[in-house]
Amino acid sequence: MENFNQIFTLLSENGSIGLNLDILETGVLNIAALVGILIYTGKDFLGSILQERKSTIVKSVQDAEDRLNEANRRLSEAQKQLSQAHVVISEIRNETQTAKTNLLKSDANIAKKELTTRFNRAVASFRSKERVIFLDVKQQIISLVLNRSVVQAKETFGSKKRARALINETIEKLEGDLL
Repeated sequence: MENFNQIFTLLSENGSIGLNLDILETGVLNIAALVGILIYTGKDFLGSILQERKSTIVKSVQDAEDRLNEANRRLSEAQKQLSQAHVVISEIRNETQTAKTNLLKSDANIAKKELTTRFNRAVASFRSKERVIFLDVKQQIISLVLNRSVVQAKETFGSKKRARALINETIEKLEGDLL
């Protein structure tokens, strides 16, 4: 900041800022000669460096383009694989749905068969019990008929001998029906 202030102080003392047109005093010729000598002597050196730099840049650009092409190729392959994966996933979903449907149908058929078997067993059990009840009722009716026949036979036939013969005869006839 102090140098900045000194610049303004010097300007105010001299009165103005001006352009010096004296070429020798300003050193423009010296600078131009120096630049010319540098270009003449450093042309080969700078040229080889610039050529090397250019070939490095060209090679880097070529490598970058090759990598870009490779990346694009891989991208297209990945997109193909992705579309194939979508197709496979779709097929797996369809197969899974079909398998679920088949399993549900199979389970329904098994349940239906099981229910049919249980129903048939229940019907068979019911018929068996019905037959047993029927036989019990038949036995009770026969027993009542026999008791009534015995009572009527006693009333009708006073003698025990004749009553016994009739009862035995009736029992023998009914025995065939019972068995």
